[in-house]
Amino acid sequence: MKRLRRPSRPPIDPYILLLLGTVGLATLFPARGTGADLASGASTAAIAFLFFLYGARLSTREALDGLKHWRLHVTVLACTFVVFPVLGLAARGLVPVLLTDPLHQGLLFLTLVPSTVQSSIAFTSIARGNVPAAICAGSFSSLAGIVVTPLLAATLLGGAGGGFSAGSVVEIVLQLLVPFVAGQLLRRWIGGFVSRHRKVLGLVDRGSILLVVYTAFSEGVVRGVWHQVSPARLGVLLAVEAVLLAVMLLLTWYGAKALRFGREDRIVIQFAGSKKSLAAGLPMASVLFGAEASLAVLPLMLFHQMQLMVCAVIAGRRSRDPVAEATVPDPAGRSRTEAGTRTRSG
Repeated sequence: MKRLRRPSRPPIDPYILLLLGTVGLATLFPARGTGADLASGASTAAIAFLFFLYGARLSTREALDGLKHWRLHVTVLACTFVVFPVLGLAARGLVPVLLTDPLHQGLLFLTLVPSTVQSSIAFTSIARGNVPAAICAGSFSSLAGIVVTPLLAATLLGGAGGGFSAGSVVEIVLQLLVPFVAGQLLRRWIGGFVSRHRKVLGLVDRGSILLVVYTAFSEGVVRGVWHQVSPARLGVLLAVEAVLLAVMLLLTWYGAKALRFGREDRIVIQFAGSKKSLAAGLPMASVLFGAEASLAVLPLMLFHQMQLMVCAVIAGRRSRDPVAEATVPDPAGRSRTEAGTRTRSG
């Protein structure tokens, strides 16, 4: 697979700028009354369509083939759905001195969402890691998150999650899981169309998320969300998230080394195990938190951009590792040195 070029500087994702612009639009011109009802209905339909597309895109055969490298995938899932939530629970000790309770709930929700797919693959490629494993790891995490994230939210957030309740589990099944399964079932007939129009449908994806953000923050503005978060609190939140990201990056890298993974697999574990998906988290927050979703997604939006910038720097440095250290996995999931093969092949 052709490797991507290393960015010369940490990227400021243009899409993040669009998200921030959408937040600004919702702050200045929030949807009210009938407009709010229309925006909410459109947001619900957009979320269902978004997960339908996810189901239509994911190749079941590729996912099953990826199970052969099960140790790597179990490690990534453990980082995403075990280690992250434990750290999120530990952050409860920062309330109320450093974080407000709603901000901690948003931070805890951040730790429950699945890993990214696209950016994990991109950074793995830049760093000369195991790209096929990154594809499978991200896909498995996204698939598991549809079920695991609501269950973790039910257990860890409980009644504190705004509009979250047992009924939200049913709602998320109907709004997220059912469309996803429908996409999988229809993939045989529409998979080719989805693949041919990936760029156009990608715009639909991002447009759907922008609509979700506008709806969530409109409700928040109407309820006075910006009066609940001061600039000082935002600064503290950024600092806490920086520590969270640093801890996960160190744990995934050195933990994978302790588990005797090779260099290419350690790269996958670090990038897939330390990152959180904005695309999956925003729709889930909209379903789980209802009117409180604006505060719930704020930590996730900030963390998303932070992880992109930091991981871009790390990927650039990994790309300059000596070739002699590169390893490739064998069919049994172990690693072997690749240097001799590259030297012989020129």
